[in-house]
Amino acid sequence: MRPVDLAREHGLSPQAVRNYEEAGILPVAGRTVHGYRTYTPLHAQALRAFLTLARAHGHRTATSIMQAVNRDAAEDALRIIDESHCRLLDDRRTLQAVQAALGDLAPVPAERGETFIGPLAGRLGIRPATLRKWEGAGLVRPRRDPRTGYRVYSAADVRDVRLAHQLRRGGYLLAQIAPLIAQVRAAGGVVPLESTLRDWHARLAAQGRAMLAGAAALDAYLGARAVRTPSPDSPDISHA
Repeated sequence: MRPVDLAREHGLSPQAVRNYEEAGILPVAGRTVHGYRTYTPLHAQALRAFLTLARAHGHRTATSIMQAVNRDAAEDALRIIDESHCRLLDDRRTLQAVQAALGDLAPVPAERGETFIGPLAGRLGIRPATLRKWEGAGLVRPRRDPRTGYRVYSAADVRDVRLAHQLRRGGYLLAQIAPLIAQVRAAGGVVPLESTLRDWHARLAAQGRAMLAGAAALDAYLGARAVRTPSPDSPDISHA
């Protein structure tokens, strides 16, 4: 099988296939007497496994997995996969925490104009030091007045502070609040965030399904390698 034959199935260029081999994603190819690469069905299975894993875990992680398998370090490959699953689980837990926190939020009135740390702290009944601590934890990011150096809180900053204040009163830790505030900030408010959370949930579900497909493709490749690689305990019948 030529590089172009292997590449055609996946819409790749022959050079991409050669690059994957050089990166250790594919086993080393055989060579003809004229030095041309020749690939086998095992290489085709390796390429399918890699591309499926890349959709699930990302290109870099999939590369590390395949490199480990091809150097006969399957345990390393499985550990890398476990770590990727742990990251997905962390993302799911963050999403659950954000959804739970949203359920505890009361509507935040729209703010107009800008304010400073003292008046804002006074309105909420907290100390300015508390706002500075929340800033250090990434919950709010007020700009600095270029002339005085004072913190200036925009309407969006005040919204974030009010949300943080609600959640703190509800018993949430700063580390739990920070991802929620980041999501609110990215979405431009709580209402748009509801759509963002649905999309986030769908992405995590899709990644979980992709990981299942990646595991199946890798298992098939591992099985094919085991068939092609004789066991050390197999009898030598070459001279029988």
